[in-house]
Amino acid sequence: MNNKERYWQKNLQYLAVLLAIWFVASFGCSILFVNQLDQIKIGGFHLGFWFAQQGSIYVFVLLIFIYVLLMNRLDKKHGLDDQSEGLKRKAEPKSNPEVESAE
Repeated sequence: MNNKERYWQKNLQYLAVLLAIWFVASFGCSILFVNQLDQIKIGGFHLGFWFAQQGSIYVFVLLIFIYVLLMNRLDKKHGLDDQSEGLKRKAEPKSNPEVESAE
């Protein structure tokens, strides 16, 4: 397996795990386990209701930040980060002869 395939395989693994966590948090906690979670109250609201209204959104945003962190680490490991030699580009704008001749 070459470097690109390993990179893509790890990316898919991250996605599968994070989507499974999101599924459990959104569908599981707000629908399947709602009766058990309703035994606990947060701020006067049942925890099952809270997960259905707010918790799954918070979990989703948290998972986005975790995904960014994991992908930054994976990019560095495979030499695809911004500091990598292979991705450095000159900051100078390229000249366009057609634009220069029209002026």
